[in-house]
Amino acid sequence: MSTRDTGMDLQSWSLLVFLSILWGGSFYFAGVAVKEMSPLVIVLARVAIAAVVLAAVHFVLLGPLPRDAGSWRALFGMAVLNNVIPFTCIVFGQTLIASGLASVINATTPLFGIVVLAWFGQEALTLRRSLGLAIGIAGIVVLKGSGMFQLGNQTLGILLCLSAAISYGFAGLWAKRHLARFPVLTAATGQLICSTCIMLPMATAFDSPLALAAAPASALWSVLALALLSTALAYIVFFRIIARAGAGNVMLVTMMIPVSAIMLGHFLLKEALHVREIVGALIIAAALLIIDGRLVHRLWPR
Repeated sequence: MSTRDTGMDLQSWSLLVFLSILWGGSFYFAGVAVKEMSPLVIVLARVAIAAVVLAAVHFVLLGPLPRDAGSWRALFGMAVLNNVIPFTCIVFGQTLIASGLASVINATTPLFGIVVLAWFGQEALTLRRSLGLAIGIAGIVVLKGSGMFQLGNQTLGILLCLSAAISYGFAGLWAKRHLARFPVLTAATGQLICSTCIMLPMATAFDSPLALAAAPASALWSVLALALLSTALAYIVFFRIIARAGAGNVMLVTMMIPVSAIMLGHFLLKEALHVREIVGALIIAAALLIIDGRLVHRLWPR
């Protein structure tokens, strides 16, 4: 599968918008489900159902999954960093803050990604990226407002979602070092299977997966949508965009996810939309545009 950036045509843009709705919808679906069931059970259901679907797709398109221990060690590490930690932190965070705010904080993932990659010598921390990082941190401060370091429900929720973004940053490093040899569908399917193996004992120890059976229909449908639409289908669309337009272009979705998540949270979950959060989201979007660099080069070509 080619990952070279080849430009964005109308179909690629349509897929990108669709992906932003799928991933933005994950915050809405989790926001509905978390009112009725444990975050651990939600995450378990999300990864387990998605793993079954993608395993079937993988078998049809690529055949059996790898069988050697080395491959599964790499996939296990990716599962911890890219699924288990961030999914759990975000859903726990959504018990304390609105889904729209959680999505904006999640959009800071590229900021932490460049720090992690620079710290471990994988990519240079250029002046442009440093500027974008500084602006992104300013956006986080604006989001929190006064009392940035006061420990309360909102602060704890923000810290949990920031922990998810940091974990995603380390997942990028892990993927760069250990998953380059895998087709992207294999990496996604394998990490979801490993995530299920991790989440099952965790959910059983601290809660009960059987709680799914007692949950109201709205929560069950939300969990199902979270797994099938925002995880399994989203991964498939993600791979399709990479094949059509390259890995660099698909990362534009990071700036689009908060828009759909905030709108869904505001209109369907009746979450309050504060001016401070809008301003903070715009500042973070500006930081991501600077880090991405393409708009900067287009406006100020050398």
